[in-house]
Amino acid sequence: MTTKEKLQFILKLSGLNQAKLATRLGVTFVALNRWINEKATPRKSALLKIDELYKEYSGEKIIPENVLEAKRVIILTKRKSHKNILKEIIDNPDIRDQFYLSLTYNTNSIEGSTLSKDDTAAVIFHNTALPNKSLVEQLEAKNHQAALEYLMRHLVDKKPLSEKFILKLHGILLNSIRSDAGNYRNHGVRIMGTYVPTANFAKIGALMKKLIRKINQKNSNMIKHIADIHSQFEKIHPFGDGNGRVGRLLMQAMSIKANLAPVIILQEKKRLYYTYLNKAQIEDDLSLLEDFVCDAINSGYEIIERNL
Repeated sequence: MTTKEKLQFILKLSGLNQAKLATRLGVTFVALNRWINEKATPRKSALLKIDELYKEYSGEKIIPENVLEAKRVIILTKRKSHKNILKEIIDNPDIRDQFYLSLTYNTNSIEGSTLSKDDTAAVIFHNTALPNKSLVEQLEAKNHQAALEYLMRHLVDKKPLSEKFILKLHGILLNSIRSDAGNYRNHGVRIMGTYVPTANFAKIGALMKKLIRKINQKNSNMIKHIADIHSQFEKIHPFGDGNGRVGRLLMQAMSIKANLAPVIILQEKKRLYYTYLNKAQIEDDLSLLEDFVCDAINSGYEIIERNL
């Protein structure tokens, strides 16, 4: 693959424009433009950066085990300094609201919502009706906030992560939006843009019961466990709609229950998230997704520690 083709691939998959990609590569817009138009050739150091970005967005990046282990150690060290993450979130309204806003805005934006972060804040904190935005998008924001509040109460009450819990999350998320809210699908579906096969709808009940048992098993590597469960849940794709949002809420529940910070998947990392999720599902390789979850949990700690 030529340098031009790699740069075009990165632009397409990353969602970056040429100016932002130039900044990421540490070069000028003019230099990048000349490379894309094959009017100049990058130096060796720039070629290495281009290759690294290409591998990152194509899913060809290799994460050495020692790098993953170092990230796990950092997160586990942070966990020791926060004795009760759930209580810390609930007892500090500024932290709680920052989580509600970040999680709601990012998860809905990943699914295509056009609400900005400010729009989302106006809807969930001030009950503002936005005349220039669709009612469904505003309902999705309010419903996600309600689902987070239910999730927090569920964890405070020390209830198990059960099939009933997952169905309830879906029911809240799709309330007044879909007639099948809170119910598994009874038809086939495809995950758009991937070749990942989803479960036969007749087998969803049995597969979800098996997944619930796995969720509640003790695991020495909780971060990998969260990544693994998320990969399997999204592959089952139990609902007609809302699978991504429910799956990410389940990640939050698992993370907080393990006394880790919530998993903040930023909308600008949507393409990386999908690339690594697909690699886990198709190739049974969790390394990139686990690495991504590590970074997302660290983003959660930034909110906990008020570093944003």
